[in-house]
Amino acid sequence: MDKVDNNFSTVSHAVTINERKNLVISGVKKIDSFDNEEFLMETNMGYVVVKGQGLEIVKLDTFQGNVSLKGKINSLNYMENPNKKEKEESIFSKLFK
Repeated sequence: MDKVDNNFSTVSHAVTINERKNLVISGVKKIDSFDNEEFLMETNMGYVVVKGQGLEIVKLDTFQGNVSLKGKINSLNYMENPNKKEKEESIFSKLFK
């Protein structure tokens, strides 16, 4: 039986935005959450949040880690740890109860 290596470190990471309507991201490990206004994806360069309007997946290639989106792109932001803000808020909410 052949061993399948799921090492994503060899996959390059690139972001291409065309006319603020089409977005292609390579090096995507997984899509954590998405709706028509926000996508949260883990890439081999960190987490990426894409915000916009009418966002939808055009193409998803899980083998090569490519994601194509369409819609109005308002922002693209890299995050080191997407849950850090939630953890900070919960600590402060516990202190001030």
